[in-house]
Amino acid sequence: MISPRHLLPLTPLRGGHDLVLLLIRLLAGGFLMFSAAPYGFRAGKLAEFSGFMAKHGFAAPHLLAPLSIWAMLLASLALIAGFATGWAGLVVAFNFVVAIVMVDRFQGIGGSFPSASLIAMGLLLAAAGPGRYALDAWIARRP
Repeated sequence: MISPRHLLPLTPLRGGHDLVLLLIRLLAGGFLMFSAAPYGFRAGKLAEFSGFMAKHGFAAPHLLAPLSIWAMLLASLALIAGFATGWAGLVVAFNFVVAIVMVDRFQGIGGSFPSASLIAMGLLLAAAGPGRYALDAWIARRP
């Protein structure tokens, strides 16, 4: 029987943290891949994003648009695979801090929440690591 002192902090669930980290990696990486891929692979979409950035006051949007899109595509792959997860998390967090500062803050909390959530996920993965079910963990276990 589980004692009350273990129930309050949900101690029995602590063993599932690797699965939760995997879920966060797959959700964040999948969302970023789904969101960024059209801009990286469809004709005209990158120019559309560059125009969006220019409209919102970004310097050199013709350079920053492909940089942002390809950074998100690479970070999404890294998160899904659990490879260089901490770095990928920091790239995601930085990208979405910029998104909030330059665009989302004008839309209130509702407009900023998705970006803020991705910042939190990126920082969590950078700080906590990818969990056991990741290439990073497999590489770390190798002699």
